[in-house]
Amino acid sequence: MNAIKKILGVVWIAIGLFAVYYLIVNQAVTLWNKGGENRIPAIIYTVVLCPMIAGALGTFGLYCLQGEYNEN
Repeated sequence: MNAIKKILGVVWIAIGLFAVYYLIVNQAVTLWNKGGENRIPAIIYTVVLCPMIAGALGTFGLYCLQGEYNEN
């Protein structure tokens, strides 16, 4: 079970990186290019959501890799 948790730690980190890539490339950049009132959601995606998602999923994955959730 502990080996599965370590593998899932890598999966969580990969999901976090993919989510940040998706938010920046597919959401924020298209809204930046539209301009006008669409820049406010682009700023929210870029400045607020990306660091929160990357930090949360990355930290969770790192804890899984370090064995913080292992059963004794």
